[in-house]
Amino acid sequence: MVMFLFLVVALAVVIAAVTLAVVGGGETGTLPEAAPERLQDPLPYDRPVNRADVESLRFPLAARGYRMADVDDALGRLGAELAERDARITDLESALAGAQAAAHGTPASHAPHVSMEKPAQEDQ
Repeated sequence: MVMFLFLVVALAVVIAAVTLAVVGGGETGTLPEAAPERLQDPLPYDRPVNRADVESLRFPLAARGYRMADVDDALGRLGAELAERDARITDLESALAGAQAAAHGTPASHAPHVSMEKPAQEDQ
């Protein structure tokens, strides 16, 4: 008998909770549309991107990870700047090779290739 009363009371509590949730849910019935998160500190447009800019870059989370548009924009910008820097390095290496060839009196086409890479540091 006690078990039966417990089940009836539990059933009444569940029915009351569901009824309150349905009736007391508000007039709108659905949640308002939330504005999507945007990248708070995008890469600077007024100067070249540096290492600190890339390290501090944090993308807002979306339903399936990151917002693809923000990541695509950042990667496109970084790719364009890297390509521009590579082209500038190639131009400077060519100019240096030409200047060295002119200083030695050899044609630029026969000038040795000049590498702008850092020499490897020896372990101490």
